[in-house]
Amino acid sequence: MKRQHVIMGLALAGAAALFVFGDRQAASDVSEAVERKPAAPRDDAAARADKPGKPGDKEVAILALRPRAELVGEAGEAVFDGGDAVFLSQNWNPPPPKASLQPSGPPPPPPAPMAPAMPFTYIGKAVGGGVWEVFLSRGADKTYVVREHTIIDGSYRVEKIAPPSMTMTYLPLNQVQQINIGALD
Repeated sequence: MKRQHVIMGLALAGAAALFVFGDRQAASDVSEAVERKPAAPRDDAAARADKPGKPGDKEVAILALRPRAELVGEAGEAVFDGGDAVFLSQNWNPPPPKASLQPSGPPPPPPAPMAPAMPFTYIGKAVGGGVWEVFLSRGADKTYVVREHTIIDGSYRVEKIAPPSMTMTYLPLNQVQQINIGALD
């Protein structure tokens, strides 16, 4: 048996001995309730004359309870429109921007149309007979083998293949885009 088990056993035995042999008589010096007489109402001038106060002291008053019907209505439908309501509303939205007094003129023109992000993923490249071929995929089911001047799906034309990049033109907007195809092997 460990030392801490012995100490806990001795503490348990001491607690049991106090329970059995301890004093069980109630204390006889219990104080009884005291009756208090209500103070007679006095006017404010007499109350202030009795209490020497410091300038700026505030009087504390306990307000009377208001009937529930006055606060939330007869059926319990509370109206929270501010004023004398139970809960006041709080608007956490930022204030609207201030309208300028001078007209700002015509709105700016819309941005120029842009070509979509390159829809192709580079898979690999090969050179055969001095001509580069690049393997591209579109989605999970289409694979393309392209050379210079190849048109893909009527919307992209391969302009130049010169590792480490390939230049393509988005035909509807005639915008040039590049795709990285890696360095020479």
